[in-house]
Amino acid sequence: MEHFTLLLAIVIATALVFDFTNGFHDTANAMATTISTGALKPKTAVAMSAVLNLVGAFLSVEVAKTISGGLINESGIRTEVIFAALVGAIIWNLFTWLLGLPSSSSHALFGGLIGATLMSVGTSGVNGGVVITKVLIPALAAPLVAGLAAMLATRLTYRVSARTDEKATAKGFRAGQIASAGLVSLAHGTNDAQKTMGVITLALVTGGVLSPGSNPPLWVIVSAGTAIALGTYLGGWRIIKTMGTGLTDLRPQQGFAAQTSAATVILASSHLGFSLSTTQSCSGAVMGAGLGRKGGVVRWSTATRMFIAWGLTLPAAGLVAAGAEFLTGHGTWGVTVVAILLVAVSGAIWLASRRRPVDHTNVTGADVVPVNVGVDIPASGLTVADIASVDVATAGLTTTIPGPVALPAPPAVAGESARTATV
Repeated sequence: MEHFTLLLAIVIATALVFDFTNGFHDTANAMATTISTGALKPKTAVAMSAVLNLVGAFLSVEVAKTISGGLINESGIRTEVIFAALVGAIIWNLFTWLLGLPSSSSHALFGGLIGATLMSVGTSGVNGGVVITKVLIPALAAPLVAGLAAMLATRLTYRVSARTDEKATAKGFRAGQIASAGLVSLAHGTNDAQKTMGVITLALVTGGVLSPGSNPPLWVIVSAGTAIALGTYLGGWRIIKTMGTGLTDLRPQQGFAAQTSAATVILASSHLGFSLSTTQSCSGAVMGAGLGRKGGVVRWSTATRMFIAWGLTLPAAGLVAAGAEFLTGHGTWGVTVVAILLVAVSGAIWLASRRRPVDHTNVTGADVVPVNVGVDIPASGLTVADIASVDVATAGLTTTIPGPVALPAPPAVAGESARTATV
């Protein structure tokens, strides 16, 4: 077997960068509803999700085997092809993150692999049957199944808790949300971290370091789990905002139902080796939960933008990857050019995101405007309940309200003496 080459090292590093973007791009899948309902503070939520993503990476390798030995044919694939595929996936991830759209990191990776392989060796390099059965069909079924399950679960939770105290019920479901969010995070690590494991394993096979059909080595599992956990901890605040408040307004009962339904679908697919999109599963569950509550609505304008992004992910990432593969096919200078372009485009997207930054301080709603009583009140969406919930004793009032001021007596008319009114 051959030793590591510089190109192989670059490919592995690029795969871990993709895994990192996968982490912050998909943090919203697990924690958006938990943050939006107030069950956990934003920073606490992403820290918890990061730890469980890391743990989940060690639970299974079935999805990794689907990618490394099923999606494309290992024979005849050069290491440069995998590099080009990762470039297409990373750029699409960053672009949709900038727009705050919860598109699928999984499909970005699949699109990149398919596009680069088609450019390199043609249709013989792609296993069409695997693409249909383990990518396209789950992509259509996952949001529908998760959405239907979440809608039914939401209706059931409201029916069960109809005669209980509303505040106590909300508190209980917030606690349930924390548990279900942990389950989604665990499922995300089990499913998504494996995709990067599969890509690195595929690169090691093409580089002659591993034999075809090998399972991911332990160091691959550890590095992939760590990379996705670090990305998750940073928090993809833009997408969290869209998932948490942009699609629908969620209450604790709905958040619990959505997360439990999504986690069930994701874990079942991981066990079966389906490389499922956790983004589509969680988004479908959120919409289903929104429709499950009486009077609940889904903001279909946001949902439509999201659906368009889902449809464009495979072909868009594939086109970028095909262009990158065209350049890498020219040798070392082509690989260098692609690497420079990746860094330049990534930097430009990051600079564009700084114009309207979203972080843990403003992820749960509109910007806040200070008022002169020392309390921050949201600029929009203010309700009577919001005002009533302000704790005056701890709000830090800084303005003293003056007492009533006596009005001056009207001036006396010249030449007239004061007269006493009689009744």
